[in-house]
Amino acid sequence: MSNHSEPNDNSLPPVPNEDQSSTKPSPHQKDENSWVEALKTIGLSLFLALGIRQFVAEARYIPSESMVPTLEINDRLIIEKLSYLVQPPQREDIIVFWPNDRLRQQQPKLKDAFIKRLIGLPGEKVEVRAGKVYINDQPLQEQYIEAEPEYEWGPEIVPDNSYLVLGDNRNNSYDSHFWGYVPRQNIIGRAAFRFWPPTRIGNVDHETLGQTEQSTSLDKPSSSLAP
Repeated sequence: MSNHSEPNDNSLPPVPNEDQSSTKPSPHQKDENSWVEALKTIGLSLFLALGIRQFVAEARYIPSESMVPTLEINDRLIIEKLSYLVQPPQREDIIVFWPNDRLRQQQPKLKDAFIKRLIGLPGEKVEVRAGKVYINDQPLQEQYIEAEPEYEWGPEIVPDNSYLVLGDNRNNSYDSHFWGYVPRQNIIGRAAFRFWPPTRIGNVDHETLGQTEQSTSLDKPSSSLAP
């Protein structure tokens, strides 16, 4: 009978793993990976920010008094761009738009977008007389204006795919009665929300009207960034 016992496999030392030392990242590689991840995060953030600004919404501020009393100088607004993808602009929307060709000819160096209230829709007859705006010979009730217009304009028919816009500060606004109509493709979006100043935070579209239906803003016949 032999006194030698069989070797115990469990007592054998572990075999070194040659791959462990080769796959462990060096401090230099860790720094590189951190920079790559940071750049990816920054790139994605910029892509999302630019995409939101281009297609969803953007912030704008008011530089002039042309939309007083609804909007005041240095008001900050959110301009939303989605609603006009599913429906056409509506009367009394406050819209932001790029200048039309006539306006660019008058002011070649003009680069800013404008903000005004949409008044005339395509195909409508618009006239300003005796302190009122008339749409298809019916006076428009406007609780949002600073004062009645002191000028006469029209009548004119709004062209197809175009809109007539006026500032709420009718007698101190450089708008359609000076330079014509806004083509549909020039419209950037609709002013939807004021986020500054804090004392005036809230919606800005139709806020002074107490109504949203176009038909209610027209009197029944008896038996509104840049200046």
